[in-house]
Amino acid sequence: MTETQETWLTQESYDRLRSELDGLIANRPVIAAEINERREEGDLKENGGYHAAREEQGQQEARIRQLQELLGKAKVGVAPTKSGVALPGSVVTVYYDGDSSDEETFLIATREEGSNSDELEVYSPQSPLGAALIDAKVGDSREYLVPSGNTVQVTLVKAEPYQG
Repeated sequence: MTETQETWLTQESYDRLRSELDGLIANRPVIAAEINERREEGDLKENGGYHAAREEQGQQEARIRQLQELLGKAKVGVAPTKSGVALPGSVVTVYYDGDSSDEETFLIATREEGSNSDELEVYSPQSPLGAALIDAKVGDSREYLVPSGNTVQVTLVKAEPYQG
């Protein structure tokens, strides 16, 4: 059984996703009408327009379910204003296994939260790396398990509020 986990979102991201969900729901009758129109064209086996409309409907319904689940467990808040501590909504710089030349900078947030940032990698607060870093202060080292079963040490170098 999966554990229900909160998803942290800023109010702006929540509103953007809510608007997308409302638009998809409002578009349901349009897709249904398109399917009905295509159905009336004849033989459904060879009706590409019908199959395309059905596929579009399936994709939209999947996105509706995804958004409903995400927004249903969203925790709306403000991005952190505190520097020096890794929190959801922070851009962090870390290095791995004691090697300060192996640095990486990323955002701790959901993919939806970081969708405006093409150049910044996003790690979920629920991911092994994200979870290990939450509440770490600059200079703290933490360990986490990777899928291979190995333990990786990560050291927090910098943490700043996300300015998305």
